[in-house]
Amino acid sequence: MKKRVFTSAFLLGAFTFSFGQELKQEAKPVENPNAPEITFEADVHDFGTVEKGAPCIYEFKFKNTGKDPLIISEAQKSCGCTVPSFSKEPIPAGGSGVIKVQYDSNKPGMFSKTVTVVSNAKNSPKIITIKGKVDAPPAEDVFPGNGSPTNTGIPFEKKK
Repeated sequence: MKKRVFTSAFLLGAFTFSFGQELKQEAKPVENPNAPEITFEADVHDFGTVEKGAPCIYEFKFKNTGKDPLIISEAQKSCGCTVPSFSKEPIPAGGSGVIKVQYDSNKPGMFSKTVTVVSNAKNSPKIITIKGKVDAPPAEDVFPGNGSPTNTGIPFEKKK
C-alpha cells in the first residue's frame, strides 16, 4: 500500500513540476531590411507540346530587388531528367541574371518538373517550374511489305 501511495505522489509531483515551468519564447531572427530579394519575371514555363527528343531549354530571368548582393548557393532539381545551371557570381542590387533549365524530352507524356532555388534572399527558397507534353513519334508499320508498290492493302486470307 505504501508503494502505491508513494508512486502516485511521485507521479503527481512530476506532472505538476513539468507543467509548472514557464515556456521560453523562441527568439525570432531579426530580418535584415537590406537583404536581397529574388524576383522572377515568371516562375512557371509551359513548353506546350514538343516532339520526342526535341531540345527543351528555358532561361528563367530574375532580378535582385533587394539592397545587398544576391548569392545563389544551389538549384535543386526534382528529378534526373532536369538540369539547372546558374552563375555562382553575386548579383548586385538592381542586377539581373538567369537560371537555365534543360529537360530531357526522350520520355513521351505529360511532365511537370520543379527547381528549388536556394539563395541568401529573404524569400528563399524559391521554386520555378517547367511543364509540357512530349509527343511520341508515330509508330512504324510492323508488317513487311507495307508501303511497297505491290502491296494492295488487301488482308491475307486463310486457305481452306
